[in-house]
Amino acid sequence: MSNDCVSRRTFLKIGGSSVAATAAVIVHPANAAPAQVKNTGRTLLPYPSNPVASASQMTVGTPLQFSYPDASSPCLAVKLGTTTLGGVGPDHDIVAYSMMCTHMGCPVAFDAKTNTFKCGCHYSMFDAEKGGQMIAGQATEDLPRIRLSYDEKTGKISATGIDGMLYGRQANVL
Repeated sequence: MSNDCVSRRTFLKIGGSSVAATAAVIVHPANAAPAQVKNTGRTLLPYPSNPVASASQMTVGTPLQFSYPDASSPCLAVKLGTTTLGGVGPDHDIVAYSMMCTHMGCPVAFDAKTNTFKCGCHYSMFDAEKGGQMIAGQATEDLPRIRLSYDEKTGKISATGIDGMLYGRQANVL
């Protein structure tokens, strides 16, 4: 054997150093641009602004049916009679929700005595005063809330967006 052989220890030191140096260059390149963060939670399409009703025409406990954001999406607007978080109108008591239960898409009905939406198919209940929060039944998600705007000059209420996903959709705006 000649003396030109590299010892196992020297080979491992040189090999390990080479791998570490290569990894350092790959992980932290000198001229790297900062990563662009995309907001994937935002809708890419704008919600339309659709008129719903005049605040003066709404009475406490009487739901008003409309469609939003398209004709295939039935919704209910209700004047609750008590100031509610997210409520609009002169008394901040008008709210709106999708009529399709988040469990299996059955229609929900408003119960004015309890200010809840009830699904007749599987008995899920949603609280209208607490943002459509699911309070009982088979549903696992809150009822999608329709965002409303109120024009003080004209008294008109318009639907402007949705908080939550409509039943059976991959996107609310098609």
